[in-house]
Amino acid sequence: QVQLVESGGGLVEPGGSLRLSCTASGTILSIDVMGWYRQAPGKQRESVATITSHGYKNYRDFVKGRFTISRDNTKNAVYLEMNNLEPEDTAVYYCNAAVQESLYTSDFEYWGQGTQVIVSS
Repeated sequence: QVQLVESGGGLVEPGGSLRLSCTASGTILSIDVMGWYRQAPGKQRESVATITSHGYKNYRDFVKGRFTISRDNTKNAVYLEMNNLEPEDTAVYYCNAAVQESLYTSDFEYWGQGTQVIVSS
């Protein structure tokens, strides 16, 4: 079993910054793609940014130039640096990881419990 624990959410004014962190623990052989998703009230969950184990990054257009995703493979951790935050960024942010637990299993997706980000003056 694998657990993902996020931290770093909170209340910030428009134009402000936050840094989200997510650490995976448990039975982990390797982690392929890690990413951040978000879900605003009344909306479907959407991807924000992803990063592969080799560092290839992919961003949604609405965060390009403002958010930066990174990871530390030695810590099984992924981070999301969010700058110039807008009220439209208000959502619960979820960490996602595609984890291989053993040589005999394929990747399985795990989700964190979510961390709330509120952008408001």
